[in-house]
Amino acid sequence: MQATEKKKKEQAGYPEIPSHLIYEVLDGKPIYYKGYRDVLAKSKTLEEIMGSSGLQSVIIDYLLRICYSVFDASVYRILTNEPGSHLSKNNNLSNDIAIFEKAVLTAKKITPKYVEVPAKFVFEVDLDGELGLEEAFTEHEYIHTKVQKMLDFGVEKVFWITTKTQRVLLATPGQNWEIIDWNKDIELYRGHTFNIGQYLKDEGIELE
Repeated sequence: MQATEKKKKEQAGYPEIPSHLIYEVLDGKPIYYKGYRDVLAKSKTLEEIMGSSGLQSVIIDYLLRICYSVFDASVYRILTNEPGSHLSKNNNLSNDIAIFEKAVLTAKKITPKYVEVPAKFVFEVDLDGELGLEEAFTEHEYIHTKVQKMLDFGVEKVFWITTKTQRVLLATPGQNWEIIDWNKDIELYRGHTFNIGQYLKDEGIELE
């Protein structure tokens, strides 16, 4: 009851949150874009809250260039810009980078709708969703639930980079998940590695 009353107070003045502010649906619960309240209050536009930070953008650019050098374009599709995946009726998820085998994501399966087959590898950088309104998930619960959903769907490997802690969560099916310092070499595929910390140093990007 208290949670319901709190939700009503937080939504005061916003009787209905429009669907274009929903970032994902996880276990049937909407996850809104961070900053969606500013859009509802008309102090920011949707475009302003959807953008990545400079650090996130640099990391994603680095990872994409690694992926393009590792994965044969005749065999794989490398999708970015929040490609969406429809896992089930109550689960529509987005990723920062998703790498698909063309044999799985065939040309006929590419439509104006969300992709309905699993990626082989997925990269996430930080959190783009607002977890507070529904009190549906803590940050830990959200990451764990989303990662497990992707693995259950058929994703072979998930990399979740957290810039605040400078760590990488590496998750694979049926094995213990690892938390790795991003200054270490991390295997992507068949001996090919990436090292976010070293790359940032090489670029002269200093973090606190």
